[in-house]
Amino acid sequence: MTLRDCWQLRQTFEVLWIATAMMVWSLAAPLSMRAADTAAIQSKHPKSKAAGKHSSSTFNTPSNNLTKSGLDGCQVYKVKTLPGSHEYASEFLETMATDPRTRSSNEVWGLTADMDSHVPAAERAIYLSKSSNGGVTWTPIARLSAKYFNAKIGEGLRNGLAVTPGGKDFVVTTQLGAFQVIPHAKMSDAVVRAIAGPRVPETRPKVPIPKQAGQPVRAGVVMITADGKRMLIGYGYFDLTPQIFIYRRDKQGEWVEEGRFPRLPNDLDIFSMAYDDPHAAHPRSLYLGTGDQAYRLNLSTMHWTRVTGVGPDSAIHGMSTVGGLHIAACWGVYNPVTPDEVARVTHARFLLHRMKDEVGPNIRAYGIEVDPLRPNREVLSAITGVYVSKDDGQDWRRLNDLPEGEFHTAHFNADGTVILSGFAGTYIANPFSSTCAPQLQLRGR
Repeated sequence: MTLRDCWQLRQTFEVLWIATAMMVWSLAAPLSMRAADTAAIQSKHPKSKAAGKHSSSTFNTPSNNLTKSGLDGCQVYKVKTLPGSHEYASEFLETMATDPRTRSSNEVWGLTADMDSHVPAAERAIYLSKSSNGGVTWTPIARLSAKYFNAKIGEGLRNGLAVTPGGKDFVVTTQLGAFQVIPHAKMSDAVVRAIAGPRVPETRPKVPIPKQAGQPVRAGVVMITADGKRMLIGYGYFDLTPQIFIYRRDKQGEWVEEGRFPRLPNDLDIFSMAYDDPHAAHPRSLYLGTGDQAYRLNLSTMHWTRVTGVGPDSAIHGMSTVGGLHIAACWGVYNPVTPDEVARVTHARFLLHRMKDEVGPNIRAYGIEVDPLRPNREVLSAITGVYVSKDDGQDWRRLNDLPEGEFHTAHFNADGTVILSGFAGTYIANPFSSTCAPQLQLRGR
């Protein structure tokens, strides 16, 4: 399958997905794959035998007093403290965020969506939770009820989360726009404010979706500067041509629209964004990952430059700018060369399909994280699991002590442990421990 095939299949499948307007979480596993991979899915529910299949290691539930020494070796620990029904995918951290002033921390916030068809409609929700011990335990700090999202249009897969300095308030994005969330002592007392954004135009989109003219446009990727004064939000999918809005924080602490980028380098959906230095109050560049390419925007001249080295029709699902631009794409992983150039990893032996032994570099990757304190260490989350590199992304090995399945997110803790999350749940591991040697194990033929 070529890179162009990947984009065309993804685009075709998502058109059908939106048009059907089905409840996504009851079918989240098959819908998250594009057409080429649906045959590899055995069950939509983790309680089934296929969904629970994993290697010989036992998943332990970490206790509140788990320390780094308790994670030595390759054993992974399954997190069981996330809120909600614990039905399918409610324990999947679809996105994680940290205080933008901190380069590395064991304090992290995460977003989960509890929308399985087994959950009564009145109880479906998006939860914002916090962990102060590197993901061992999580405390819900806000609950967004159904009036803040639209579960009929792919909710729970592309929601965004941003944290203001000090972790005092947050911005969550959904199919119904963007919302400022201000937690209080009780989760039920959290304040949720709608942030002004674009509306569905009168001209109907080519793909019919369950939205009417005048309703909020889907909000996706969101970023807040390290000083907490500026914010970028990417809007649009099938309900509007993608746009990036610029916001400033007023004296009352609310987000006010300041403008929008006059043009984007193409009209495809926005999958990822990253500043060249996410910890700078005034970054110099913005990297943008779209449905087919990666670009860099010079924030002084507002000039777009296409990042060279990226294959054609590559959906840029994730990126990191620690030590340069690292990209997780469809199909491939890219390492930095210059600010405007990357090089594709061509010799890696990623497992390409969960039900086959085929290996190679053409992995469908969803997220890439680089350890800010140890930038030679990287974690890649992908359709066939999690891979780690300890040599700046040159060589990769698969973590086999996780359940088979699709992983999307990862976070490096300050102590070297890693939070890993996918449809099968959330786990903590120490893959770079001196006693851990993850390898790519092939099934017997």
